[in-house]
Amino acid sequence: MKHIVSLDPSTYQRHALHGEDRVWSETNCYVDVLIEQIHALGFDPVAGLAFTLAIDFEVDQWTFFKYPHVDLWQLYGFEIQEMNPWHTLAEHVERQVAAGRPVLVELDSCYLPDTQGTTYHTEHVKSTVSVNSISVAERAMGYFHGQSYYQVSGEDFDKLFQTHGLVHERMLPPYVEYIKLHHTPGTLDADTLTQRSLDSLRRQCTMIPRHNPFTLFIEAFINDLPAVKGAGMAHFHLYSFATLRQFGACYGLAEAYLRWLNQRTDLPFGDAAAAFGRISQGAKTLQFQLARAIARDKPLDLTTLEQMAGDWQQAVDQVRTLMRE
Repeated sequence: MKHIVSLDPSTYQRHALHGEDRVWSETNCYVDVLIEQIHALGFDPVAGLAFTLAIDFEVDQWTFFKYPHVDLWQLYGFEIQEMNPWHTLAEHVERQVAAGRPVLVELDSCYLPDTQGTTYHTEHVKSTVSVNSISVAERAMGYFHGQSYYQVSGEDFDKLFQTHGLVHERMLPPYVEYIKLHHTPGTLDADTLTQRSLDSLRRQCTMIPRHNPFTLFIEAFINDLPAVKGAGMAHFHLYSFATLRQFGACYGLAEAYLRWLNQRTDLPFGDAAAAFGRISQGAKTLQFQLARAIARDKPLDLTTLEQMAGDWQQAVDQVRTLMRE
């Protein structure tokens, strides 16, 4: 079995960002796997979360947020490159892992055992995993996905990698990236890591929307609400993932990041962190309220969204001011 780090799913200790006490224990597939991959390699994933402050409402959805490549390089020495598959996917992944490179690959979560109770053997949904160990001969893989580290083997492995051939001739290969590791843990001392994280935050401050994204979202939410309610619960989950969960989970990470800076610098980020925390909790509450409104065909109180707009403005104004000082 080729591997990057020797890990056992039964004893793996996931990062606190995926702890049971989190309002949103999962964010999106790409960020979740990188949080755990960064953590497993001995680095601090919180240091790279400045990007969470700069998301926006993108006309009909919130930004699908990701770690910027420049931050992955400057903070952790991760060089992200796209893979150009010319051979079987499983063999490509095995070669890269053997070279010490984690592989980020889109796979069908229908065959990922950690999705039991949601999509496992019931629904075909693409999701990004980070491969830490693999053996084509043994038909087994260790991977990061969602909140933790898992293993897959046997028939599920075969179906994930289509080892018996494509389902149909027009099936396209998934999007695949590999990570070239240039730093080892401890390469940056704590002060240098903090300063580079602040540099990232200064860059992100230039990308924070000049308008209040919640003003645009409230208008779109009101317009979309009748159709969302009429489409039923299956459509609700798609809508919620693109909107409430995206900004709710993202601003939950923003809260964690600003509290991290608050502990490591003399800059008072506490109030901004608390404001993002209220937004995150409000999004989770609104998600439940929207689900009930759809199930029972009842009106929905939008007061929470108005409060989010005020909290967002308070938070970004404070951060901008602190970064100018």
